Amino acid sequence: MSNKAGIIHSLKDGQKYMDTWPMRKELNLLFPEPRIIKATRFAIKVMPAVAAISVLTQMTFHNAGAMPQTIVIALFAISLPLQGIWWLGNRANTQLPPALAHWYHELHEKIIETGFALEPAKAKPRYKELAAILNRAFRQLDETSLERWF
Repeated sequence: MSNKAGIIHSLKDGQKYMDTWPMRKELNLLFPEPRIIKATRFAIKVMPAVAAISVLTQMTFHNAGAMPQTIVIALFAISLPLQGIWWLGNRANTQLPPALAHWYHELHEKIIETGFALEPAKAKPRYKELAAILNRAFRQLDETSLERWF
């Protein structure tokens, strides 16, 4: 039961993380998230249609012999967006390595210095906290403040 709850929790976290991560060109070379998010969003739109078309095609041609393989292909196609969301959920809850944790704390301090209110910095930040602080930095800091990091 706890494994199912863990998967569902991870999928929910992945969805939140996908919505929180700032899709900025400055981050494309530094993190895999932009590529994973784009691929996952594409898969969410396209893969259900691929699954349906593969099954409907075999049904149209009355090809009952190919249905087991078709069902497997359809299930695989439907699983692709879930795999992306699951990866994002696990990534969101992964603790930052020391260099990124330091960067998180620097950005947090900079945002507070400019007069914006933030919740206290996390002692052991995870990627979801980094996503939130990056999102806030891109919205609230001017380009000259961001030049140091990008």
